[in-house]
Amino acid sequence: MSSGDNSVAESGWPLTAGDKSWSTRQLTVVLLVTACGNWSYLIGQYVAFYLDFKMGVSALIAGSMIGMLILMLAVVPTSTKYGIDSIAASKPQFGNRGWLITVFLQYASIIGWNALLLVFFGKAVAQVAITLGLAQPDHALPTVRVVSAVTCCVVYIVLLRGLKGLEAAANLLCVFVVGIGLWMLYQLLSGQAEALVVAKPTMASSNLSWNYVTGVEISIVSLLGFWSYFGTIVREAPTPSSSVLPSMLAMGLALPLLSIVGLAAMLVLQVPDPTAWLVSLGGPLYGIIALFFVMAANLGPSLAGVYSTAIGLRRVPALGGAPWRTLILLSIVPVAAVGVLIPEEFFSSFGTFLAFIGVFFAPLCAIQIADTFVLRRNTLNVRGVYQDGPGSPYEFWGGFNPAALLAMASGFSTYLYLLNPVTYASRWPYEYTTASLPAALVAGVIFVVVTRIFVMPFGKGDYGRSQR
Repeated sequence: MSSGDNSVAESGWPLTAGDKSWSTRQLTVVLLVTACGNWSYLIGQYVAFYLDFKMGVSALIAGSMIGMLILMLAVVPTSTKYGIDSIAASKPQFGNRGWLITVFLQYASIIGWNALLLVFFGKAVAQVAITLGLAQPDHALPTVRVVSAVTCCVVYIVLLRGLKGLEAAANLLCVFVVGIGLWMLYQLLSGQAEALVVAKPTMASSNLSWNYVTGVEISIVSLLGFWSYFGTIVREAPTPSSSVLPSMLAMGLALPLLSIVGLAAMLVLQVPDPTAWLVSLGGPLYGIIALFFVMAANLGPSLAGVYSTAIGLRRVPALGGAPWRTLILLSIVPVAAVGVLIPEEFFSSFGTFLAFIGVFFAPLCAIQIADTFVLRRNTLNVRGVYQDGPGSPYEFWGGFNPAALLAMASGFSTYLYLLNPVTYASRWPYEYTTASLPAALVAGVIFVVVTRIFVMPFGKGDYGRSQR
């Protein structure tokens, strides 16, 4: 894509075939760099609370592949075929006012993901500085705050170039993410092989099925959380089929493989931070190498997250004509605020944040899957997506689709019934089904039933187009 085409991507309008110039390789690189953030270690850490190494690896891979499949079915057919992002693709389900619900979900989730990245990176910098004698332990928190602020400034500067900035950064960071990531995994597994065999989880239940399903659940919701990023990235792919393999490998498989590092480190060394345990394995040099990786794994997803949020905000009426730099600023200031003001408090609530992802994004993905494949047969009025007001195709009732609202509420309630996102207390049959999969199933069924019984007979939602 030429620099002159950059404004097309940042405009938020649909991308035509001529606007899409990403090859399969470029798509793979961006998805890989986006998936392999520092949150991988925290995901591995939480799985390590409930499962040993062998079972944990199995749960990470199985859950990630399930989550990736759901995410692909929800986003790829519409975003890639019509060149629209996740937010725009939600208007046919939620209505030309109700879609603002998805803007909030995207905004809140990306703030959470990026804040986690910043705090993790700041902690890694502090760890290396303390190890090298450049700082005292009581300087750790100020270091986190300074690093968060500086990283946000770097992200802002890079993204002033828009998509070209994201693309160039991804190409550079991919080498660090893949190369050093594999090196770290080798160092940990080769140096701690015997300890991993006997290592036991610290919070495991007596119910083995519950432990395994919880590991799978953590992995599923981790992938569903990428809904906020995914549409903005895959809409650059030329065809839906060209994005399937990159998505499954670069995101669905790469994330659990990197999470294995956090899983193993937590089981053996009781710390998921690679800068901490690599120092214990190989001294300060290893810690510095790990710090470079953490920096690369922090910057790539942060760029993708802020870029996706800015594209999503473009659809908000009051911000439709805002300069690109303003949208970036609105996307990054809340992240910086969390990283500077409440880093420790937010970092300690990662498990609850993951459950929040499942509570909302599992029903959301199911609604989009049901709408695309069961009701609309992947036929969309793209012009109608960008029309508002009375008489527009996706007006429904006052801009809201009651089928989507009822489905979201039903999926939300189902999830909360099965799993408490704060305490992780559960009810039957969670230990066999997870919480996110039943929540998705209930939301999808409710959406189809209410649409066919109530919405379609009133001629709302432009469903007649899919029947022609």
